[in-house]
Amino acid sequence: MSNNLSLAITEFGAPEVLTPVNRPIPSPSEEQVLIQVKAAGVNPIDAKTRAGLGWAAEHNQDKLPWVPGYDVAGVVVANGTNESKFDVGDRVAGMVGFPTEGGGYSQYVVADAGLLSTVPPSVPMVDAAAVPLAGLTAWQALEHGKLVRDEKVLILAGAGGVGHLAVQLAVRLGAQVYATASENNHAFLRQLDATPIDYHQAHWATANGEFDLVIDLVGGDAAIDALASLKTGGRIVTVPTNTRDTITSAAAERGLKATGMLVDPNTWQTQRLLDMLDQGDLKIDIAAVYPLEQGAQAHKALETGHTRGKRVLEMPSG
Repeated sequence: MSNNLSLAITEFGAPEVLTPVNRPIPSPSEEQVLIQVKAAGVNPIDAKTRAGLGWAAEHNQDKLPWVPGYDVAGVVVANGTNESKFDVGDRVAGMVGFPTEGGGYSQYVVADAGLLSTVPPSVPMVDAAAVPLAGLTAWQALEHGKLVRDEKVLILAGAGGVGHLAVQLAVRLGAQVYATASENNHAFLRQLDATPIDYHQAHWATANGEFDLVIDLVGGDAAIDALASLKTGGRIVTVPTNTRDTITSAAAERGLKATGMLVDPNTWQTQRLLDMLDQGDLKIDIAAVYPLEQGAQAHKALETGHTRGKRVLEMPSG
């Protein structure tokens, strides 16, 4: 246990600024565990921060090199003196270092035990690493939207990392689920029991009648267009922070209820999502798995904006 290979942002910019660095293996404080990371989820916030945008970038601009990554799955290799939730050898996953610390793109990371959930034996580490941030965003967006059985919900970018999980959770709630996606992802959405909508078509927002709720995972013009699909008194939950104010004020002008949200770590919800994977009640679509050193390729793929499912980094062992 000598090396701790990490992928760091050395300066803000294009994906190529992600650089392999060797760092000391951290020691867990009293309430923490040391995790040998097996896989780390790649999320849009990672790419945004790497490009120098948003609050994580602002917070860390004088602390470069900085290691991104909030989603980890791995094995506990050491405990803090006060930590009794996990034993050495336990398989764990969680959203760590959020929102400003990061650190997930590493072979070893320390995390508060209270932020971690148990990975069931049947769930591969790659799948477990893909769940926390995207799964919690999907769950909490539906909570903010107060979605109930038989309501009609439209999920923008329904085939993406957060979207395909939100679709499945909304279906489980008994809602009528519609989702925007490009045509090559329509069959995938039908498999998840959603009705696909091609956002390239004219009048896509109003072609399927009126919705009770829109879950906006895109922001910008697409979200503004989607406001036209809401019934009187309808609700929109908007996730992208950079266009939140524009969308909430546009919604208010139309007499609609708009909520911006930032995901919160929630161990109970993460555990439920992992257990649902274990029981076959939730599917996670893994678009691609990259070795840690190829993190730049994962960021490039993510930034095309047409990713289906999730992208994950796999750590070298040892």
